Amino acid sequence: MSAPRALITGASGQLGSDLQEVLGQRGWQLDALTHADLDVTDDRAVAEAFEASQPEVVFNCAAFHNVEVCEAEEDTAAAVNFRAVKRLAQHAQEAKATLVHLSTNYVFDGRRADGGYAESDLPAPRSVYAVSKLAGEHAAVAYCERALVVRAAGLYGLHGSGSKGGNFVTRVLARARQQGELRMVADQRLNPTFTADLAVGLVAALEAELFGLVHLTSSGACSWHEFTESILELAGVEVPVEAVATTIPPGGAERPLNGVLVSEAAPAAGLEALRPWREGLADYMGRAGLTHAGS
Repeated sequence: MSAPRALITGASGQLGSDLQEVLGQRGWQLDALTHADLDVTDDRAVAEAFEASQPEVVFNCAAFHNVEVCEAEEDTAAAVNFRAVKRLAQHAQEAKATLVHLSTNYVFDGRRADGGYAESDLPAPRSVYAVSKLAGEHAAVAYCERALVVRAAGLYGLHGSGSKGGNFVTRVLARARQQGELRMVADQRLNPTFTADLAVGLVAALEAELFGLVHLTSSGACSWHEFTESILELAGVEVPVEAVATTIPPGGAERPLNGVLVSEAAPAAGLEALRPWREGLADYMGRAGLTHAGS
């Protein structure tokens, strides 16, 4: 039996790049399309991409995810995060393909005092970005019977994030070295997740024939302040990190204070949990050449 054929949108991003590596190692046939190759808001181009690829699985890694910019550019957020997902789902349905669509912990308001949010919890988005991503989730499952919507959190990877000038890890290290001190919010919690780990988890979910909604993140949770301190420790960078509270400037986007995801669907499907976030971070920083030689 020939290896499955996959179409990846947003293929040059953090997750798209790691998916290419993971699927390539497994012998998949890949059509990996960057934004320059395929604008997912161009209906004709999307139709042509499906016709050329004839995919069995579509990984939609394309997103408009700069949270603050989304507040000012509502139409673009809706076009990329909702309407394009609807078209991808429709084409996947016509092709009898599986659609794997990536979403976010931001669909929750984060006002829960403790614990995490599971798939059964009711979303309550509080920003244009979050609203558009939740709409995309609904579009995926409404228009494609074989849709898997995956909510993740705190993604970072070897290929950075072009729209944000690198990933959180590299930005923190650059600021620490330039400024000699840092200020970081300590009241926002999340599951930092290495995209290489998430890519492996996505393949496992597909192999388990899991459809619908699933939360996939690294195990464990921390605050952005704790995450920052771990990054600096691994890098051997000694600068003070002041813990501060979240403030929202006028017109700014609200972020969930509790952005922790837990999963009911993954263990029910027999999926192994992704490794703890500290292990993923150490592996990423080692592979990226960011770890201090003595650590």
